[in-house]
Amino acid sequence: MKYSRVFACLSLATLLSSGSAFAATELHLQRFFGACDAEYGKSVDVSKADGECGIMTTLINQFKAEHPDIHVSVTTVEWPGYDQLTAQMASRTPPDLVTMHDSVISDYQSKGLIQPIDELLAQGKVSPDAFTPTARNGVTREGQIYGLPLDTWTMLFHTNLKLMKQAGLVDASGKAILPTSPDELLAQARQFKKATGKPYLIQILSNETAAYARMFYTFMFQQGAELFKDPTHIQLTTPEAKNIVNLFKQVYDEGLTTKNMDYPATVSAFPKAEGGILMNGNWLLGTYDAESKKAGAQLENSYAAYPYPMLFHKKAAVYVDGHAWVMPTKKHTDAELKAIAEFYKFMAANDYEWSRTGHLPSMKAVLDKPEFQALPQRSNLMEITKIGTGLPTEVQRQFAIQDILGEELAAAITGTKDVDSALSDAESRVNELLENL
Repeated sequence: MKYSRVFACLSLATLLSSGSAFAATELHLQRFFGACDAEYGKSVDVSKADGECGIMTTLINQFKAEHPDIHVSVTTVEWPGYDQLTAQMASRTPPDLVTMHDSVISDYQSKGLIQPIDELLAQGKVSPDAFTPTARNGVTREGQIYGLPLDTWTMLFHTNLKLMKQAGLVDASGKAILPTSPDELLAQARQFKKATGKPYLIQILSNETAAYARMFYTFMFQQGAELFKDPTHIQLTTPEAKNIVNLFKQVYDEGLTTKNMDYPATVSAFPKAEGGILMNGNWLLGTYDAESKKAGAQLENSYAAYPYPMLFHKKAAVYVDGHAWVMPTKKHTDAELKAIAEFYKFMAANDYEWSRTGHLPSMKAVLDKPEFQALPQRSNLMEITKIGTGLPTEVQRQFAIQDILGEELAAAITGTKDVDSALSDAESRVNELLENL
């Protein structure tokens, strides 16, 4: 059952009428981030855990160990898990807490399917003032907090410094020289290909829609474009939109990027030095940092990661999203609410450990920790917590919008549609979606 098809039949009243199916001190968590019980099922020392799954599993195990009076059960869902969550809500059996992307919160909040948590944060002595501005904005709707922010994430330029040096694109300190305009991007990409014989960019161009959409958002924000004139109307037939599509179509047409690669292919191509810059998420930081420390590896001592460059200069911005723990609407006893407040307090206190995944912290204090600043590549990424920008929080169906936009951008960039038609079709498809919420 698709969650988008059943929202209309759900209501706050029906959810509130359902009773709790759990004992007074039982806490049912539901999350994505993968399953790794074979390795981390009994782990309680988070400092020894790695990766999203390992760190999240260990954090929950540690919470269980420190709170023996709270009986925690965990359901791990296949990413992103919203179909399952919506089906649970329809059957009045939602979990107590569930992981959710910030960009999805409005879909549920607007229909009363999740609850504000301001009072529980206060009970757990977690102040929203402690959140980074980007993280706080991601979970705020109509002046209330609808989730404990876990992180902020974005797309990065994962960079092979050895190849960039071969192309003459590093400065005297060894830092990559990145473009500051569309013309510079094309010039550097041509220079790179001439010097190395390889494409400048490694991009996900097959079986993928998100990467193009996220790139598009960043460069629209940088042009100061008003992407939505209101929460139900997107504007895509604009000069700013054409600037981006024409630029990346030229990159594609000139062979300055890889082609026909899906997500796994690009992830494996980058450490094999099949191109200079991989456009992908911050969750790969740990993987590539570890690869760069291997003797004889193509990336040995040659890896750096940077935010997407500022190709336009009306606004300093990069597209971001985040993850949060939200509370589905259901009846709770005072003891259950106390357990949820304790869980929020625990997760906020362990934000540094979660930041080791590559995601950026949600708590401002973590940014100042020497141990965080010493993590690989983090010094290059600190600004994201200040300039990170998401779509307007009032806009619903952001995952579906991403899919539509990504499909049409791919069609335009690879030449199966002309640019004007693709942008016009994307605009009409998104607006039709939003007019029928």
